[in-house]
Amino acid sequence: MENKDKEKENNCQAVWAKCLSVIKDNVNTQSFKTWFEPIKPIKLENSTLTLQVPSQFFYEWLEEHYVSLLRRTIRHFLGPDAKLEYSVIIENSHDGLSQLAVNMPTASNEFSAKNPPVNLPLSSSKSIPNPFVIPGLKKISIDPQLNPYYTFDTFIEGECNRLARTAGLAVAARPGKTAYNPLLIYGRFGLGKTHLAQAIGNEVKKNFPNKVVLYIQSEKFTNQFVDSIKNNSTTDFINFYQLVDVLIVDDIQFLSGKERTQDIFFHVFNHLHQADKQLILTSDMPPNELKGIEERLLNRFKWGLAADIQPPDLETRIAILKNKTYKEGIEVSDEVIRFIADNIQTSIRELEGAMISVIAQSSFNRKEINLDLARQVIKGFVNNSTREISIDSLLKIVSEYFQLPVEKLKDKTRKREVVQARQICMYFAKTFTKASLKTIGMHFGGRDHSTVIHALHTVRDLMYADREFRKDVEEIQKKIKSYTS
Repeated sequence: MENKDKEKENNCQAVWAKCLSVIKDNVNTQSFKTWFEPIKPIKLENSTLTLQVPSQFFYEWLEEHYVSLLRRTIRHFLGPDAKLEYSVIIENSHDGLSQLAVNMPTASNEFSAKNPPVNLPLSSSKSIPNPFVIPGLKKISIDPQLNPYYTFDTFIEGECNRLARTAGLAVAARPGKTAYNPLLIYGRFGLGKTHLAQAIGNEVKKNFPNKVVLYIQSEKFTNQFVDSIKNNSTTDFINFYQLVDVLIVDDIQFLSGKERTQDIFFHVFNHLHQADKQLILTSDMPPNELKGIEERLLNRFKWGLAADIQPPDLETRIAILKNKTYKEGIEVSDEVIRFIADNIQTSIRELEGAMISVIAQSSFNRKEINLDLARQVIKGFVNNSTREISIDSLLKIVSEYFQLPVEKLKDKTRKREVVQARQICMYFAKTFTKASLKTIGMHFGGRDHSTVIHALHTVRDLMYADREFRKDVEEIQKKIKSYTS
């Protein structure tokens, strides 16, 4: 009997270890350490995995932010019938911390029998049915794929985003009927483009419940199109998207170089626009800097409004943090909020992540949220100095990492290892300096701005597709942050 119990325990831990290996590739290092390392697998029975989490707050955060990732990963290893339960450690008011577990089935396993949603595939997994070949498909049954947290109430307005937010409100009030069609929201990673785009979608659903809203990432749009070709269902694919009243396509820059996907998107775009349906796009750069996109599509992107989102100023960062703590029901002093806002200046995602890490550490370790705790968390989360780094310094760091002479990164060689090192250096020059594309190109043997843009696209694509490449980029980034701290 003991041997069987031991075997079950080992199997449970082995399955969770496999899940962690996948999850680690899909979240950043800090999020993985904060939200996944503390989880303990405690039981695996009949394809139901039970995970122990440290607190109710922890459980709620996982359900709100990582439920889709957990669901896909667990089903990948345990099959389509796999289920997830949580065992939450609760605090007993009489005798302190108790190991009594409260089992909670994940919300992702609860479906309405009356009105089951029609979901777009989350990946190209064969276990997920093709959504485009559904007899009697009704428009109202299409799941918008929106995060209910992403609303205008939770999107803090500042000088950095006022134009984009104002245009978004106008679109939500009269989708397809304003001059902002398409509305293209652009800006650097982590500034709230996805939040704002989905906020528009949620507002449209609130104002016009019968309108069909759909949020889709451009990579998933591409994968769905490829699947439709394999299944000889391209017509169904097109017909499906023509049902949509408000189409939100995130990270449109990833259509770069995908000619057939661009062609199909061109036809979808035309149909929706001519029918006064609303298109909302996001990108990491303005239309005139997008490369690898057909001219006819670029022209259409310019038909409406391109609104940028800039890094938030100090007042906006403070307002974002105060709103975050209010929503979480946590009291945090102005001193701690100001400290975090002073030290994280470029990304809203990092800003909120730092605050959540502080709250989590307080919850796990039963510590008061004070300046000392904030310093401890922020120290390993972001560099605490405003020391700038030059492109020449970046060249030195990257060349040393790859053991290449600096001159190699500037000359005309097309050797793969040199080209990739050069592209990574260009990527970090764009990320960590205020230099223009033209200036960056000049530092690399007088190359033009289009070469720099191509390098940015290539690095982002490879980080998404190549695990080893992503590790190299992350290691170099650590060295850069160490240099600037």
